[in-house]
Amino acid sequence: MNKFLKTISILVFALFALPALSADSAVKTGIFNNTAIEGYDTVAYFTKGKPVKGSDKFTYTWRDANWHFSSQENLALFKQEPEKYAAQYGGYCAWAMASGKTASIDPKIWFIENGKLYLNYNKKVQEDWFSDLEADILAADQKYPEVTDVKKYQ
Repeated sequence: MNKFLKTISILVFALFALPALSADSAVKTGIFNNTAIEGYDTVAYFTKGKPVKGSDKFTYTWRDANWHFSSQENLALFKQEPEKYAAQYGGYCAWAMASGKTASIDPKIWFIENGKLYLNYNKKVQEDWFSDLEADILAADQKYPEVTDVKKYQ
């Protein structure tokens, strides 16, 4: 019995330790689904100037995540240039990424800077991010490939 408990303990430890040793996915998806930016249409931030919920009818898989769009037109734009329209840092919080961490986002807390979409965890975090925007973007640009598996797509 003691050998059995030892084996179970090792297996449980391995289940919890292995994810910590691996990089986060290149794109932040839901816990129970594979949907990017909580199903919001990443192109709509650019074309409508606001967050718009996407639809299952208009879905495209990019970087192993499902991206939803509110129209066929937005889906087509994304397919042509996903790097242009995808949220920076795979949809992880931009401020957290600047510290080399991943965090969820609120798709309604967003900002476009130099033609790139950035999302944040909440309004307070976004205010902190704005306080040192240029440095945070430079840091996050450097940290993103280090903390995620985005390199496998390059």
